[in-house]
Amino acid sequence: LETARADRSVWLMKRSPIVSQARQGASASSSEANPNPAVAKVVLSLDPLSSAEPSLQFKMEMSQTSVASTCNLPKSYSLNMFKDFVPMCVFSETNQGKLSCEGKVEHKFDMEPHKDNLLNYAKLCRERTQKSMVKTRKVQVLDNDHGMSMRPMPGMVGLISSSSKEKRKPTPTKPSDVKRTRRDRRELENIIFKLFEKQPNWALKALVQETDQPEQFLKEILNDLCMYNKRGPNQGTHELKPEYKKSSEDAAGAAP
Repeated sequence: LETARADRSVWLMKRSPIVSQARQGASASSSEANPNPAVAKVVLSLDPLSSAEPSLQFKMEMSQTSVASTCNLPKSYSLNMFKDFVPMCVFSETNQGKLSCEGKVEHKFDMEPHKDNLLNYAKLCRERTQKSMVKTRKVQVLDNDHGMSMRPMPGMVGLISSSSKEKRKPTPTKPSDVKRTRRDRRELENIIFKLFEKQPNWALKALVQETDQPEQFLKEILNDLCMYNKRGPNQGTHELKPEYKKSSEDAAGAAP
């Protein structure tokens, strides 16, 4: 970090965006003969005959070329000076990445249009308001009001023209389930044990089909004999409780 100019006093000025645009426009129009054209000048006013502590008044006047580039740009600005702010320093960086301290901020200025340019500034505000009220989005009425341009590509299944008089065929309803007859509870339990010997986990619908029993009646028996898996790889299935697993395994081992 280069600190040779760290003790140099510098001024910090907060300028409006429109003044920054005028500054950039002047830089763009610079030439080899005049690489750094004057954009504005700062005028310091004081009363040397006043016995009191002199009050410094700063005024910035834009150059004619800067004002001509922007319509209704105020030419004069008042600079309000402040000394009570957080200590700051100005740094710069070259294309090679070298950092330098350019100085310490001694005065800070806030810019506002001078009272002599309030008329131009009012015109500028009106133009800005009018531009913000212009709608960038437009509503366009389509010539084809039948929605043909919004339909999916041809060849897709289920496309029916809105102007077609054909009525959709009603979807066939599933026939009501045949009423199942309850088996003897002991007999149904033996069937369930044999099914769980084939595979350890069963879904309720599969057991209803295998046993041909009413679902509610089958649920009552499964609540006594099985555990329901709410999570894990066997989620949504039933399996025998440990005590019934052991008894069924013993019965299978004792069979000749």
